[in-house]
Amino acid sequence: MTEVFYFFSPTGTQGRLKRILPIRLKSAYPLIALLLSYLLTAAGSHAAEAPSKVDEALKSILTQALKSQTGIQDRFDAEVWLLDMSTRLSRWIKNKDKRINLLKLVYQESARAELDPELVLSVIQVESNFDKFAISVSGARGLMQIMPFWLDEIGRPGDDLFDIGTNLRFGCTILKYYLDMEKGGLTRALARYNGSLGKFKYPNKVYRARQKYWYKH
Repeated sequence: MTEVFYFFSPTGTQGRLKRILPIRLKSAYPLIALLLSYLLTAAGSHAAEAPSKVDEALKSILTQALKSQTGIQDRFDAEVWLLDMSTRLSRWIKNKDKRINLLKLVYQESARAELDPELVLSVIQVESNFDKFAISVSGARGLMQIMPFWLDEIGRPGDDLFDIGTNLRFGCTILKYYLDMEKGGLTRALARYNGSLGKFKYPNKVYRARQKYWYKH
C-alpha cells in the first residue's frame, strides 16, 4: 500500500506545504514519529502563545498601547539609522520603498516601547525572517509572530496582525513588558517572549542575529 503524506514545516516560522514523495505506509512510521516530534517542539516556540490564564497586566498595557500615537522625534538620527539599516535589510527585502517603510515603523515602535531598534530587527529575523505574512504552526502571525487570541482579549477583533504597524505595536509592547518583568534581564525576557523560559536556544538565536546583522556602529 502506498500513501502520500503532507505536512507543514515551520522553517522560518511560517507554514509552507511540502510534499513527501510516495512511500510505503509501513516504512513511513519512523518518519511520521520524527515529524510529529519536530512539529510539537516547534509549536511551542512561537512568540506570545496563548497561556492557560491571560496576564491581565499585559492585557491592560496592550490596550493602552494600541490607542497611543507615535512619531519619529529625532529626524537626523532616524535618517542615518534608516540609511544604514536599509542597506543591511536589502538581502531580505529587495524593494527599497518597502524596506524604508518597515524600518520607519520599527524605529517608531522601538522608541515608543523604549527598546533598541536593532533588538527588534533581530527578533523579527528569528521569528519570521521578515515575512509579514508568516504564520507559524501554532497560529502566530506576522513579523513578530503574535497570537490572534490577543485581539479578542483587548476588544479589537478586527485588527489585522499582518499589518506591519499593528504587529510591531503588539510585539514591541509584549517584549518590553517581559523586559520590565525581568528587570532588564534580556535573556529571560526573550525566553518569555518565545514561551521557552529557562531555555537558551531562542535568546541565543536572537543574539547571533544581532551580532551578525543588526549590530550598532
